[in-house]
Amino acid sequence: MTAIMRNTDLDSPDIWQARVDLAACFRGAARLGLHEGVCNHLSFMVPGRDDLFLVNPDGWAFSEITASRLLICDFNRHVVAGDGVPEDTAFYIHARLHARIPRARAAFHTHMPNATALTMVEGDPLVWAGQTALKFYGRTVVDHDYHGLALDESEGDRIAAAVGDADIVFMKHHGVLVLAPTIAKAWDDLYYLERACEVQRLAQSTGRPIVPVPAHIAEATALQMRHEGGRDSPKLHLDSMKRQLDRDAPEYRQ
Repeated sequence: MTAIMRNTDLDSPDIWQARVDLAACFRGAARLGLHEGVCNHLSFMVPGRDDLFLVNPDGWAFSEITASRLLICDFNRHVVAGDGVPEDTAFYIHARLHARIPRARAAFHTHMPNATALTMVEGDPLVWAGQTALKFYGRTVVDHDYHGLALDESEGDRIAAAVGDADIVFMKHHGVLVLAPTIAKAWDDLYYLERACEVQRLAQSTGRPIVPVPAHIAEATALQMRHEGGRDSPKLHLDSMKRQLDRDAPEYRQ
């Protein structure tokens, strides 16, 4: 069983920075309407640990999250730092993802409207027709087996098994999962995924046929977006959001 650590062991500068960065993602998602009431969850493995993760407490909206309000939990549902408890589905989805998929240091799950809408229709969610969508070319999977709420480990394990090598999971009839090695990468993908889905939905609403990008160009463009000549676009994106929050809502850092 995971050893319970003293809170003083969880106060390193790296852990506090992770708290601040994750809190900024909650606030940014709230600003952009990517949240749903007091549901949905963003989590991140505690820096330097493979058995503890940061997650939002039950009953708090994304717009209320601060760095210190985030919980640290183990995979047995013990809260080892913070006040409150994780929401049931938050625990069973995120604990199982982090336990079974080591590369998923960050796991962002939302019911953001445009991406969720595309989980409800026939066919593949994304049509590779817009440049923003090409960011996700070759990186997505669809979990077709919706079984209702994730209220036990078996459903969390089923979702984790459905991920495969994907970074983006369209959960049929439900929402999306974004998995990433860093908070900044998860934020960047979450933001651009919703933008890609929004643009596609607008194009489909015209009733005119959508013209996909040829597969070889889509693949080449996706590779360009992953490398960008060494430019760390996800970090720059998160830094931009933090600057906006520092100006308008600096309490997220508390």
